[in-house]
Amino acid sequence: MPARTSLCLPEDVKERLLVLDEGGDGLSDEECVKEKLRLLQEFLLTDAQDRLKTLEEKLKSSELSTEVYTSEVKALLKKALGVVTDGDVEQNGHSNGVTENGSHKEDGEPEGPMDAEDEGDAMKSPSAIKGKGGRRSKAGSEPKKSPASSRVSRNSGKQPTILSMFSRVPKRKSDELNGEGTNGKAEVKVLENITDEKVHEEKRHKTEVEKPDTENATIQIKAVPNAKAPPPKCPDCRQYLDDSDLKFFQGDPDDALDEPEMLTDERLSLFDANEDGFESYEDLPQHKITNFSVYDKHGHLCPFDSGLIEKNVELYFSCGVKPIYDDNPCMDGGVPAKKLGPINAWWITGFDGGEKALIGFTTAFADYILMDPSEEYSSIFALMQEKIYMSKIVVEFLQKNQDVTYEDLLNKIETTVPPAGLNFNRFTEDTLLRHAQFVVEQVESYDEAGDSDEQPIIVTPCMRDLIKLAGVTLGKRRAARRQAIRHPTKIEKDSKGPTKATTTKLVYLIFDTFFSDQIDQNNKECGGAKRQRCGVCEVCQAPDCGKCSACKDMIKFGGSGRSKQGCHKRRCPNLAVKEAEEDENMDEEDILPVQKESKKISLTKKKKQSKNKISWVGEPVKTEGKKDYYLKVCVENEVLEVGDCVSVSPDDPSHPLYLARITSMWEDGEKMFHAHWFCRGTDTVLGESSDPLELFLVDECEDMQLSFIQGKVNVLYKAPSENWFMEGGMDDEIKVIEDDGKSFFYQLCYEGDCARFETPPIVTKSEDSQYKFCASCTRNKQKEAEAVPLASQPLEDEESDTKVFFAVVNYNGEQYRVGESVYLPPDAFNFAVRVASPVKRSHRKEDVDEDLYSEYYRKSSDYIKGSNLDAPEPFRIGRIKEIYCNKRVNGKPDTTDIKLRLYKFYRPENTHKGPKGAYHSDINQVYWSDEEVTVSVTEVLTHCRVEYAEDLFESVQEYSSKGPDRFYFLEAYNGKTKSFEDPPNYARSAVNKGKGKGKGKGKGKAKAASQEPQDQEPQEPEVPKLRTLDVFSGCGGLSEGFHQAGISETLWAIEMWDPAAQAFRLNNPGTTVFTEDCNILLKLVMSGEKTDSLRQKLPQKGDVEMLCGGPPCQGFSGMNRFNSRTYSKFKNSLVVSYLSYCDYYRPKFFLLENVRNFVSFKRSMVLKLTLRCLVRMGYQCTFGVLQAGQYGVAQTRRRAIILAAAPGEKLPRYPEPLHVFAPRACSLSVVVDDKKYVSNVTRGNGGIYRTITVRDTMSDLPEIRNGASGLEISYNGEPQSWFQRQIRGSRYQPILRDHICKDMSALVAARMRHIPLAPGSDWRDLPNIEVRLRDGTTTKKLRYTHSDKKNGRSSTGALRGVCTCAEGKSCDPADRQFNTLIPWCLPHTGNRHNHWAGLYGRLEWDGFFSTTVTNPEPMGKQGRVLHPEQHRVVSVRECARSQGFPDTYRFFGNILDKHRQVGNAVPPPLSKAIGLEIKKCVQEKMKNATEPVKEEKMVFD
Repeated sequence: MPARTSLCLPEDVKERLLVLDEGGDGLSDEECVKEKLRLLQEFLLTDAQDRLKTLEEKLKSSELSTEVYTSEVKALLKKALGVVTDGDVEQNGHSNGVTENGSHKEDGEPEGPMDAEDEGDAMKSPSAIKGKGGRRSKAGSEPKKSPASSRVSRNSGKQPTILSMFSRVPKRKSDELNGEGTNGKAEVKVLENITDEKVHEEKRHKTEVEKPDTENATIQIKAVPNAKAPPPKCPDCRQYLDDSDLKFFQGDPDDALDEPEMLTDERLSLFDANEDGFESYEDLPQHKITNFSVYDKHGHLCPFDSGLIEKNVELYFSCGVKPIYDDNPCMDGGVPAKKLGPINAWWITGFDGGEKALIGFTTAFADYILMDPSEEYSSIFALMQEKIYMSKIVVEFLQKNQDVTYEDLLNKIETTVPPAGLNFNRFTEDTLLRHAQFVVEQVESYDEAGDSDEQPIIVTPCMRDLIKLAGVTLGKRRAARRQAIRHPTKIEKDSKGPTKATTTKLVYLIFDTFFSDQIDQNNKECGGAKRQRCGVCEVCQAPDCGKCSACKDMIKFGGSGRSKQGCHKRRCPNLAVKEAEEDENMDEEDILPVQKESKKISLTKKKKQSKNKISWVGEPVKTEGKKDYYLKVCVENEVLEVGDCVSVSPDDPSHPLYLARITSMWEDGEKMFHAHWFCRGTDTVLGESSDPLELFLVDECEDMQLSFIQGKVNVLYKAPSENWFMEGGMDDEIKVIEDDGKSFFYQLCYEGDCARFETPPIVTKSEDSQYKFCASCTRNKQKEAEAVPLASQPLEDEESDTKVFFAVVNYNGEQYRVGESVYLPPDAFNFAVRVASPVKRSHRKEDVDEDLYSEYYRKSSDYIKGSNLDAPEPFRIGRIKEIYCNKRVNGKPDTTDIKLRLYKFYRPENTHKGPKGAYHSDINQVYWSDEEVTVSVTEVLTHCRVEYAEDLFESVQEYSSKGPDRFYFLEAYNGKTKSFEDPPNYARSAVNKGKGKGKGKGKGKAKAASQEPQDQEPQEPEVPKLRTLDVFSGCGGLSEGFHQAGISETLWAIEMWDPAAQAFRLNNPGTTVFTEDCNILLKLVMSGEKTDSLRQKLPQKGDVEMLCGGPPCQGFSGMNRFNSRTYSKFKNSLVVSYLSYCDYYRPKFFLLENVRNFVSFKRSMVLKLTLRCLVRMGYQCTFGVLQAGQYGVAQTRRRAIILAAAPGEKLPRYPEPLHVFAPRACSLSVVVDDKKYVSNVTRGNGGIYRTITVRDTMSDLPEIRNGASGLEISYNGEPQSWFQRQIRGSRYQPILRDHICKDMSALVAARMRHIPLAPGSDWRDLPNIEVRLRDGTTTKKLRYTHSDKKNGRSSTGALRGVCTCAEGKSCDPADRQFNTLIPWCLPHTGNRHNHWAGLYGRLEWDGFFSTTVTNPEPMGKQGRVLHPEQHRVVSVRECARSQGFPDTYRFFGNILDKHRQVGNAVPPPLSKAIGLEIKKCVQEKMKNATEPVKEEKMVFD
């Protein structure tokens, strides 16, 4: 037996009970019992709960009066307060007051339909609880069976007639909502009582742990910590009972009829004598209803589309009923009807010839089509109309624009004006997110109803983003018993499909299998051999196994080659395209870390000896030491000579034969030869996409025994033809030579680490090259020699007992002299002044009011997106004072350790002024100092040039504009006194001293110095500008950078989107801009046309010297993560079109720009095929990933760049980084087939300049407000930073254009206003308060109604979950909240999306922009779009500056058009840096053409 013990209740509960027992608060007996029940119910265990539930059911069914119910509850509570059980006291810390999915089922309630007898009883008994699982919505029922009464089992035999149904309808009780004898207020009171009980009863079910023996136990009470309980909800409609928006049905008119009586009213004229006329679904009578209200059994007006009907919650409606033919929504001629229902299903019948959807209800007796709601129900019904109309907009928009982003959809929604007659005036993002579940379900429904060959729009990038952001549950409509959509929304089909890719024959053959359904079938008429493999699937990409019978017969594995069969394990299943479709992209952020260890290609090849019969032919031609060199040898009856190519057997028989050139042969005890290896295409980045007969020269060689040779092979050098530039686009075989099993060819050499394919280098042969010359050895020895410092020109006049001084030192191929300036790593030396660097302090506040800032707890990490705290310092700069080495004991110099004595240069940020000093200074300004430091010459990175500004021949601006690596100083800095001084005389350059006009001084001295050389740098030859075609030009970012570099003149541009084409014209008036599909233009040119349809002249073969472009990246971009559909694949195949332009025009230089994911897309297959095409055309080519932030913009933007150069040109290298940047954004290596590739840059994450910040970028722009639309305003101030001076330009420009920003809705504007200004602020800093909006409405506080399994409760005991899914259950639509300052969808899905860090994020003045997107949205992919101080999103001009566009650059169209032009562009500073590298290559070729060189190409035929 349980023992009596004292109660274990929270103190506040005990105190409240004491007050009630003493008669406090002046409550009546009934109210006092109700209050006690509210306090104690969650502590009661099973017996008491069961008893309460029984009493509650009896009260509902009128078996007990209110007085008896009250006395029974009073006795029960008295008993509970007197006795508790032995044993542990269960603590309930996680109750949340709602049942799963909002269900209101009782224990033991059946899930499925009742059997016929039970349901019949339910219908007959007035006291039966209605709707126990028997009612189904239409979608869950068989389409042709009558749901005329959901009280009858679907499986019962004959359906009852409608008249028999009338007799079964329970009679109304006097306590119903519109009953005569019940007082409305009393009804509400009882309801609240019932609801409180219900809420607590549900709590108990969630948290209680059942005891093994409770039969003999008396009432148990559990103690819990003082935690905040969730607000009470109605158990039926799930609305909050304390919500000011909760409305009650006002009751029916006296003449309103019940449903059976109403249906027989003669005014509706529906029935004839045939009682059996309603046996099928279609035969239910149909009426129209007007002035309707929908409510639950407690009288709460509630929506019918929130999942309640699907969960068998009984909803009723009162209205005026009209004949089906009456279209007049007024009550005239209608029959007043009361409490129709319950509603079995609701449905949509499509759009009635226009903008308005027809919505209907089905009850047990009839179908009703809705017309106008009652006044009190109109606001609820408006939301229903709103979401139906919104789903129509979404489906139509996506059906025609499948590659749009979430931001594009948002723009469409916000710019759509709702049709007249609907009760709302505009759509916002909140509207879209509010209705996201419904919209997605309608999209699913549309896809289901579509043709099987149509691409579903549910997988479009935009829908996937919406699903993720709003936390939509997919497939919910199919899984749940849902509302029927009889005729899916009729959407106008866009029959115009994408144009197929126009290709040259060569590109077609290579890409055919990958884009087989995209490429124009006309090319197939040209015939030609089809490839035997798709080349894409995993089977095809695997190497030949080397073990099956087919492989053993292959020549490369040492077989005869007769069978001509493919490897058994590589028989293509022809599922490549399907596999490619299933491939999905990673997020750009997700691919930063390289997880797997990269595979190193071993230089040592494991070989096996295969020949024993070896004899020399002829006498030795030379003897060196013990080595006798020969020119010929006989191996197994086959004569080999120096220069022949041979195959070598690998140790592993599954590996193909190694191939090498014999560069020398000798005997020194063993018969040896020196092998210069070739590399097969499969060992390059091309992998299995390569030509199996093509080899590449590599700088790998080794000595080995002649016995390893398998046999002789023929390796031909394929030189480009003399007419190569004019051969583009001609029908050509993909095969270069016939496959006889022993013949191969090469045309390029390959650099493995950087994946560079280049023309074989020109080498100078030595005298002994006849019998021994290895170009690989020569180059490798040269590299080794350059890596060792070599000092020369000892200075005799510099005397020292311990040191030897030199004038020159050579290191890494560069020569350094005394008086020159050099870069060193940031850790090479420190300065006398220690500037307080920004401390990595936590931005988290400790004393946060968690009730007010309820989401702040999510900010657990100190990492801030867009922060420069981790950015390294730029290189140190020093001027060489001395070059020396120490003397050894024997007095000779120790040349293995050469030292440099340097003068240090301070940058502005290294002085006591710190970063503020750097902000206002030129980026290339430094200060002389007399501080010295000694470093090893091996620490030197490269040259730079530092000049005293007053000694320059030109202005500082002209001097600086000639390229990077140019610095100047005007003053010296004294670190001890922290003062700026005039530089000493010896600081001035000896060459230029006294000649400058840098500041307009010293002109008189120029004559005296005229005997000295005028300038120490050689004059670079003037480079003629390359005639350029820019394909997919956008507004012209790529061309703008090339123009700034002085390398190109864009004569033609192709841009299909008119606003961007117009912008290109505005900025390049001399360019012919084609606003046309590039495939159509290429087809015109290839067919011999000279002009397009607008009579614009088309470029012809030989006209285009440079081809640049960025094929649209929607299919590759991580921002459009879902890319496996036809339209997106068509976009991808524009890469094919672009390569065909290259093949046809054969330009000298080719550049392809794309998103970083381009190099990883389809397991790098698109990259491989692109390079394969270029190699097959004869181009030198390479690929790399560059970070735009390292070239002078305050933005992280990683881009894949493929560069190619024609035969005879020099292949450009990638530009070295100029600016340091956040290391997290500078992971630029690429892993292909488990091998890591890097671009050629040697500086890594180092840079010669400091990083550019948001402050540098836009601090000088005038303040504007949300929605600012002034296209031209004045600057209102001077530029503050170097970047601002550059971006404004040297010419005076008083007008600032396009400083305009999007007008965000009232709710979004309020959220932006409440985001703090501190770095790292975002939506998690929003207060949970009510705010009055500018449109006169007021927001609501976000309610936390569920415990959160992951995050627990707040420090104040408050709940943290906003949906049942926080508890690990499925989402409940009734939990959705709207019009809150904290957007409900973010805490809803935050746990699985990194807390949506950065949404509604502010930029940081000292940080950088996220990748500039085409439409700045606070809840878009890049949510950090708020100005650092102003309550608005960034303006068009601010975005343009983040991309590096000059202020004079023009954009065209409306604000969204301009944002899109900016976001899609290549940052001009990035393309300028690439352009300067191309310029270097052209200059070097021009220079070599004027200097005769004794060189000879190593070519062996």
